[in-house]
Amino acid sequence: MNVERRTPALADYLLLVSLAMLFGFSFTLTRIAVLDVPPLSIAVGRLLLAFLMLYPLMRLFGQAMPAPGRIWIPIVAAGFFGNALPFSLISWGQVQVEAGLTSIFMAVMPLVTILLAHVFTHDEKLSRWKLVGVLFGLAGVIVLMGVSALDALGDQLLRQSAILLSAVSYAINALITRRLTHLPRWSVMTALMFASCLMLLPFALLFDTPWLLRPSWQSMSAVLGLAIGPTAVATVMILIIITRQGASFLSQINFMVPVFGMLAGVLLLGETLPANAYVALVFILVGIGVSRLGTKTGSSVPASVELTQRR
Repeated sequence: MNVERRTPALADYLLLVSLAMLFGFSFTLTRIAVLDVPPLSIAVGRLLLAFLMLYPLMRLFGQAMPAPGRIWIPIVAAGFFGNALPFSLISWGQVQVEAGLTSIFMAVMPLVTILLAHVFTHDEKLSRWKLVGVLFGLAGVIVLMGVSALDALGDQLLRQSAILLSAVSYAINALITRRLTHLPRWSVMTALMFASCLMLLPFALLFDTPWLLRPSWQSMSAVLGLAIGPTAVATVMILIIITRQGASFLSQINFMVPVFGMLAGVLLLGETLPANAYVALVFILVGIGVSRLGTKTGSSVPASVELTQRR
């Protein structure tokens, strides 16, 4: 059922742009963090700190963690595909891959979601425009990876593929969270952080031996920044935007995140991106735009998107 909402105001657009900037900046922070902190420890650190910040807010709004039972099955699955796996893959990939390129790879997520939704749902089938949009996105990925695939068949390509796989993981999560949209949002978000952290913690302790790490203050600050900004604060902003304007309005962020991510890498880290990266960005953004054609103004996007607009 569609809910009537007021016309977006300047404050709504400021919230949306600010959230896109947070998500785009996350790739720069990750690039800094991986200099001294192993990928699993980065993922666990941002999830644990975000949980500790979200839990008191959840209680403040009169909500509680979901009761033990079957509902935790989709929560754990969403925690894995929406946080634990992609956070780990992105961090591992960014050991070699620039922040700007990472943000462009991640931009294919909404297009992958369209393909998966066509296969696994009954009410989100491919339309003509969605198919054209997916083809544009595929062309963008080919342009982005084509050159490097020819001259870097080793570690670089593997790490790029890991980042692309994380976009697929987010898309899978978009379908899983269809099972969670009926629950109180603060409760779900906090539970997702808790489950994600819990499943990664044993591996981080086993493989990273974090008690032996001696990270620089820059890397520690980057992990803290990831937890506060793109994880905890971004979660709060998502809830505010969805409450005010709905998931359809929020979905416009897919156009902005790769642009802000690319700019942050270039301006803050001094990255120099190859020409094919800019061409690929255009292809992918056009694909996202084309896939939205034919959608009725004011209609809502699938509920599965509401809990997945995170990086």
